[in-house]
Amino acid sequence: MQRPGVRTLLAGVLLGSAVIAAAPAGAQAPVAVASERDGDRRIAPETYQIGPEDLLQISVWKNEALSRLVPVRPDGKISLPLLNDVQAAGLTALELREILARKLADYMPNPEVSVIVSEVRSFKVSVMGEVAKPGRYELKSWATVLDVLAMAGGFTQFASRSRIVILQADGKTMKRIPFNYNRVAGEQENFYLRNGDIILVP
Repeated sequence: MQRPGVRTLLAGVLLGSAVIAAAPAGAQAPVAVASERDGDRRIAPETYQIGPEDLLQISVWKNEALSRLVPVRPDGKISLPLLNDVQAAGLTALELREILARKLADYMPNPEVSVIVSEVRSFKVSVMGEVAKPGRYELKSWATVLDVLAMAGGFTQFASRSRIVILQADGKTMKRIPFNYNRVAGEQENFYLRNGDIILVP
């Protein structure tokens, strides 16, 4: 039987909601998996987009003064000598490398820049409701719905496994993606989560 308190909480949430330019250090960054069909959630994205709290190793060849480990601020920017604030969040490491090289070209000839995501800290998903360990999880690699449910310790005895919902930001709204755990081996596809996704288990 569903516990009224949890049902009320989840109903309120649902209604209210209506990589790198060079090789990564260690295995911190999400593993890239080639995608043949754009938008297919069953396949991990090809490239990792930098996010707030990530740590980036910026290296400028023959210029140690500009080479440093920098955190991505909550506003998505990094601070570097000469360039001051540069937008990093939402870009791949390759895209950021090209932007930095272009900006540094105003100060030096043919700058050689590399960007390494040395530590991923921005890739987070949340699990709410009838799981053993609800909470926010910081991921170091691409993970599917089943992967994260396992991290959350599995279901409680009150969980409605056929009525799971994944909330995903879609512009200014939240998109609801139904997930039926009982049919994962058949009709239901297990797919990769995106940064910021919320799994609701009623």
